[in-house]
Amino acid sequence: MSSSTTDTTVQPESFAFTAENLAKAQAVIAKYPQGRQRSAVMPLLDIAQRQEGWVSLAAMNYVAEMLDLAPIKVYEVATFYTMFQLKPVGKYHLQVCTNLPCMLRGSEEIVETCRKELGVGLGQTTADGLFTLSEVECLGACVNAPVMWIGDDYYEDLDVESAKQIILALKRGETPKPGSQTGRQGSCPVGGPTTLTSLQSSLPGGDA
Repeated sequence: MSSSTTDTTVQPESFAFTAENLAKAQAVIAKYPQGRQRSAVMPLLDIAQRQEGWVSLAAMNYVAEMLDLAPIKVYEVATFYTMFQLKPVGKYHLQVCTNLPCMLRGSEEIVETCRKELGVGLGQTTADGLFTLSEVECLGACVNAPVMWIGDDYYEDLDVESAKQIILALKRGETPKPGSQTGRQGSCPVGGPTTLTSLQSSLPGGDA
């Protein structure tokens, strides 16, 4: 494990699910056959992260105990998948994709805009604890590049101004509208769909 996961200055001494999250965790575990409960590792780590804001060593040990696993089995999962944060992050974690398609569409400008608006660099958190800025590899929405991931939402088709407005809205406590910031529908061409432009059914009997 990396040193950031064992730093006693930031690691809590204990962790436990809230009653609500414990019920969620138990429901997840119940989906798997007896003896296959290790399959619930990722969902339980996700629940822990949503509760705590990150995945602490105490949370990993707690999940390991729930699933009757050696702790190292949980550490292996948590340290492999970048979706799990192994140190505290801000309330709003801005993860900007800088992989090739996003880079070609201006992700460097998006990163720089975030730096200026937040006053922090990549991997850093604002003094008020509200924002953390990170760069990530492919988010899988290449057709709508550049893309930024915040919470459970993607913000797509970004430019300098739209990235700035998203940050300003978050600072005001608002929830910016996710998805394409240019009004693009799904992954249609920028100018709109060029085929299947009507919902009229070609089958006998009328509309689809």
